[in-house]
Amino acid sequence: MQEDTQAPERQSADVLIIGSGAAGLSLALHLASERRVAVLSKGPITEGSTLYAQGGVSAVLDRKDSIDAHVRDTLGAGAGLCDEEAVRHTVENGPQSIQWLLDLGVPFTREPTEDGRVQLHLTREGGHSHRRVVHAADATGQAIESTLVEQVRRHDNIQLFEHHIAVDLINSAKLGLPGERCLGAYVLDLDRQQVEIFDASAVVLATGGASKVYLYSSNPDGSTGDGIAMAWRAGCRVANMEFMQFHPTCLFHPKAKSFLISEAVRGEGGRLLLPSGEPFMHDFDPRGELAPRDIVARAIDHEMKRLGADCLFLDISHKPADFIKAHFPTIYKRCLEYGFDMTRDPLPVVPAAHYTCGGVVTDLSARTDLDGLYAIGEVAYTGLHGANRMASNSLLECLVFARSAAQHILEHTDHVTRDAQIPPWDESRVTDSDEEVVVSHNWDELRRFMWDYVGIVRSSKRLQRALRRIELLQGEIHEYYSNFRVSNDLIELRNLAVVAEIIIRSALSRQESRGLHYTIDYPDTDPALDGIPTLLAPGTTPGRTSPHA
Repeated sequence: MQEDTQAPERQSADVLIIGSGAAGLSLALHLASERRVAVLSKGPITEGSTLYAQGGVSAVLDRKDSIDAHVRDTLGAGAGLCDEEAVRHTVENGPQSIQWLLDLGVPFTREPTEDGRVQLHLTREGGHSHRRVVHAADATGQAIESTLVEQVRRHDNIQLFEHHIAVDLINSAKLGLPGERCLGAYVLDLDRQQVEIFDASAVVLATGGASKVYLYSSNPDGSTGDGIAMAWRAGCRVANMEFMQFHPTCLFHPKAKSFLISEAVRGEGGRLLLPSGEPFMHDFDPRGELAPRDIVARAIDHEMKRLGADCLFLDISHKPADFIKAHFPTIYKRCLEYGFDMTRDPLPVVPAAHYTCGGVVTDLSARTDLDGLYAIGEVAYTGLHGANRMASNSLLECLVFARSAAQHILEHTDHVTRDAQIPPWDESRVTDSDEEVVVSHNWDELRRFMWDYVGIVRSSKRLQRALRRIELLQGEIHEYYSNFRVSNDLIELRNLAVVAEIIIRSALSRQESRGLHYTIDYPDTDPALDGIPTLLAPGTTPGRTSPHA
């Protein structure tokens, strides 16, 4: 057994933010003038999904566009499951969110006008009826994240804790303390390999999604559903976890790790082709390549299975080379590294797990079911996305709900005291593991059967098979977790297993096909389920009451 060289520390802040993407860092900046903020990052502060977001941020900025049109498009993409109040709240706050980023110095792409002025360049992506996506070439996430990090590092009231992963939330009721409130989190310092206590008046989950539950994903390795799993264990409801978005076009190459080919490529005229060179999207939807992602991903999946093809192709080579290089410099350079010149040839593409449309149930102030706990960004279910996320609404949601959460925290956390006696993390009955192969094997098995049985196209038989597998794995993981010291891989595996079970049970309960959830046993949409999300609460069976009741 390793000896502890230093005693575990206890950190205190007014607000603890778990996650360092656009949502978490935006919230930190909104709070920092009046609160002491601690931000946790599993790795380097920049390593998260925001960094890899290529497309942009949707907002109504053109006089020819309208709030009502953006709301209408979002509701349409959500296939009857969006919460219209949440959609309108998000869309109405879009323009001021873009202005806030501009004021911070985010270098969005601009273009000259006919009268000699310079304005933001707006592109169009799938599901949008207007050009309303602001972007920084094809590396918008990197531009936003870099700017936010720079601002956060300058602020004395924000303390960053890189290489720290939350193990579990601290719930007063589960400690036998008065009330039921989130008091902080137990956090593993990955450098020191010690679990510390972080206490705070308010705790915010900004941990991102859970796409690493699948074998193939466009997300970075840290997208392991940590916040969803921790909130679930703390007693919070989750919603719509059957709706996992698969991005239609990730580069097909063994070394590319599913490098994302932005939807903006299709928005600027890119065509999807069969191996024969024949276009096919208009056979599936009159909008062709600009159909919502669920339709495009299913169409590609269908054609790949029909033909027995390893991949299909995305072609924008009919556009001028200078146009392609100017609009997609990052994608162009990365593709060249793998031997593909998108100015001359079609790119091989396959779908990959991309975005978690469900999550921890919140209200419009980002509050969860547990007092003192908030959730923002991809970890949250706000009602914005419904059964399918429309392109570039995700970064917008991060920005809008970060501001909403900040307003509520500033108004309601002044009088919260933190005098609870939180017990230290107990490692008295665990040892260092000598069987790490168990973790790696279970990690691989889980992601493979989720890909095979709970992917783009599902069946009741496959879902039942997946449920039996996850129940067996849960037992093995619990036994391992109870006997050995926690590690980064074990924490993530434990969280992935929780999220996998929630996804499977949610998918089994939705006996229809809608948006991102398509099952061959119930291929039609049931109008009786319009507007009714799938709700799960710990210790109960799936329900379909309003999450905001």
